[in-house]
Amino acid sequence: MQINDKSGTTAYQASPDRYNTIKYNRAGKSGVLLPAISLGLWHNFGFINNLQNGRDILRSAFDYGITHFDLANNYGPPYGSAEENFGTIFNKDFKPYRDELFIASKAGFDMWPGPYGDWGSRKYLISSIDQSLKRMGLDYVDIFYHHRPDLNTPLEETMGALADIVRQGKALYVGISNYDHNRTNEAAEILKRLNVPFILHQARYSMFDRWVEGGLLNTIEQQGVGCIAFSPLAQGLLTEKYLNGIPKDSRAAKDLTYLNVEDVNNNIEKIQLLAKIANERGQKLSQMAIAWILRQPQVASVLIGASSSNQLKENLKALDNLEFSNDELELIDKIVS
Repeated sequence: MQINDKSGTTAYQASPDRYNTIKYNRAGKSGVLLPAISLGLWHNFGFINNLQNGRDILRSAFDYGITHFDLANNYGPPYGSAEENFGTIFNKDFKPYRDELFIASKAGFDMWPGPYGDWGSRKYLISSIDQSLKRMGLDYVDIFYHHRPDLNTPLEETMGALADIVRQGKALYVGISNYDHNRTNEAAEILKRLNVPFILHQARYSMFDRWVEGGLLNTIEQQGVGCIAFSPLAQGLLTEKYLNGIPKDSRAAKDLTYLNVEDVNNNIEKIQLLAKIANERGQKLSQMAIAWILRQPQVASVLIGASSSNQLKENLKALDNLEFSNDELELIDKIVS
């Protein structure tokens, strides 16, 4: 929602109806409620992207009731630029709404040169949160994640750093991402002893990537931790984009490391069959793919990216039909297995 201020420039005023439609789910056994769909800033918010488009997406998201924005230190490109752009937009539009927002950042992947700019050491994590807060212009983030497991650093050191970040007031909650169920259980026990609120595990999850069902979902449920799922559309495979071939401007056509022509060709028959089910449900394939993840009781939110406000709005329509019949679930399992 936009209004004109006294100077004649366009100012942002959030929609008064923003909390009337979206569904909110509890993150594990915590007091935090997350929107069923959250916005990730991995793509489309770096310096190479149009800042005004990113601003429009963030405004639209909040107007739809999306309160959770997810970042990481290395999002861009270049590294750090998504956080910096977010900080610019936050300062212009969202400062009055800070207490309504749940903002995340992460560290754990390559960020700066040398031995202290990667993985899970105390030095890296504490330096990283300080840098992230400076880029975003924030006093604290609502949740700070260790982005991936580091098998060469003692887990006690990594979790201890997360605990101190909370004690220093730089984050309210902590999370982890990409950990298997055994290491998740170990991390949870350490954080319990440190009396630190561990509330979310951010995991890759889609119809085509179901590794979390092999033990992780049960582990986090037992630990009282929620799941927030990323890459729900399998980097675009679970959309209608590739039903009739590979568009020249698509990710697969660019042969990126996380999606290429071979991925599409190996899955095209499954994509077409799944799209047929979605059509019978009155949904697009992308909408069904999001709804399918949200059927899991451990999943508090599904993290999506968006290249435009219209794309965001289309994905939010997944919430219009979250119910699946047993026949539908069995057919989906048969197709993707």
